[in-house]
Amino acid sequence: MLPQEAIVLKRDGGTLPAEAIRGFVEGLTAGTVGEGQVAAFAMAVLLRGMDRAERVALTEAMRDSGSVLAWDLPGPVVDKHSTGGIGDTVSLMLAPALAACGAFVPMISGRGLGHTGGTLDKFDAIPGYVTQPDMATFRRVVAEVGCAIIGQTDDVAPADRRLYAIRDVTGTVESIDLITASILSKKLAAGLDALVLDVKVGTGAFMATLDEAQGLARALVDVANGAGCRTVALVTDMNEPLATAAGNALEVATAARFLRGDVIDGRLWDVTVGLGGEALALGGLAATPAEGAERMAEAFASGRAAERFERMVAALGGPSDFLDRFESHLAGAPEIAEVTAGRDGFVGGIDTRALGLAVVELGGGRRRASEAIDHAVGLENLLGLGAIVEPDTPLARIHAADRAALTAAEARVRAAYGIAEAAPEVGPLIHDRIA
Repeated sequence: MLPQEAIVLKRDGGTLPAEAIRGFVEGLTAGTVGEGQVAAFAMAVLLRGMDRAERVALTEAMRDSGSVLAWDLPGPVVDKHSTGGIGDTVSLMLAPALAACGAFVPMISGRGLGHTGGTLDKFDAIPGYVTQPDMATFRRVVAEVGCAIIGQTDDVAPADRRLYAIRDVTGTVESIDLITASILSKKLAAGLDALVLDVKVGTGAFMATLDEAQGLARALVDVANGAGCRTVALVTDMNEPLATAAGNALEVATAARFLRGDVIDGRLWDVTVGLGGEALALGGLAATPAEGAERMAEAFASGRAAERFERMVAALGGPSDFLDRFESHLAGAPEIAEVTAGRDGFVGGIDTRALGLAVVELGGGRRRASEAIDHAVGLENLLGLGAIVEPDTPLARIHAADRAALTAAEARVRAAYGIAEAAPEVGPLIHDRIA
């Protein structure tokens, strides 16, 4: 089927056969399908939607547009994906804990997108850590350590890069069908046996309502299982930061304290252990998610997760003593100050997206893809919903590159916090489980 025929069929509400989808993606990868045709196809999909078979076919075709890894390891190959949030350092603890429990985790991660932080940017804050190793190194570290967290290589799902670039400028980013294929094509190219998904909902998430988040979670789980990868999704709250820090080096420090057992944010613990329990059950390393969660907790308590993390960092070029001396290894910002509540009351609401944008404006994220990141800047000691405040109670501590950036961030943070006379009702951390 010619590209224009596929566009017309979808434009008119028809169902595309798998062969037509595969042919379109092959042309997308080879460059024989023009940008105008790709844009028209994306818009037709946005407006008309795809059924389950079409979504699976599109995901598999995009996965197969580049290299698909195969593993011969003495344990299940598992991974996790989050749709993005603020203070979300789950991957940094989850991967080594899963490895300590007998799983192998080839985690191909991304950089920050919009107001949300990126796992890869956090690892760039660790001096020497190579986030783009060659494939031989990646395979070796996964086999020897049990986990490796790196960035997408050029030969992983190349069709997705071209399609996303066109979606980004044609108003078609919001398509559930295309979001699903974009996320899963990269994850499934890693050769996974099982996948857990953390779909965020709330003021700091791309999906603001529970219905939207559940819809995306169902689509992802349905398509991943349809493509042969056992998958479960948790829909988790992002109406406040997941942890008390936002910003790359500050979030790495949070993860280091968590792994060492020094300071553990309760919300961060619950999501990490919950996702890990699901992954271990999917991979056959636990009889139930509850049993898997117990194994995760033991991996943290025993120090085995911390040991795997430190081995992974060293194997990918970082310091061998990172957890012992993380504060000296991570960059610090020259300007640090607290922003206070200014009145009595309770933290009644948080515009979590605004906190993420405050980090971006400080230089901790990108407004354009070409921008460099200042890993030292960000926010820490962020108060959560329901916290009791007085006028001089700090809402957050700001780390900035200069005094002007600090002053601007103070105003943004104060505006992001709503101070109420009564304590708010705080919803559940885990809203739903989609299997």
